[in-house]
Amino acid sequence: MASTDSEIKEDVSTRSKNDLPPMYKVILHNDNYTSMEFVVEILVTIFGKSLEKATQIMLNVHNKGKGICGIYPRQIAETKVETVHNLASNKGFPLKSTMEKE
Repeated sequence: MASTDSEIKEDVSTRSKNDLPPMYKVILHNDNYTSMEFVVEILVTIFGKSLEKATQIMLNVHNKGKGICGIYPRQIAETKVETVHNLASNKGFPLKSTMEKE
């Protein structure tokens, strides 16, 4: 039996939030060694932020101690955290990135 468009829309709209995968915030933490330019570079290249948005997040990291880079499903968040650590380590920076469940 074929489903109608209205039946499909109803099925999709009745799904609860629990049906979606848990999301995680990826956070960068301030330190006294990582350059602001490198943090902006990370935000643009890894998180796809515009230069303006990357600068805003970097200033949050600098002034408030941390900044949220994005919200992703678990595996993507884990990959982004690992990528940040690898790139920072390769450049000799101790930049720390973590993730926390939203």
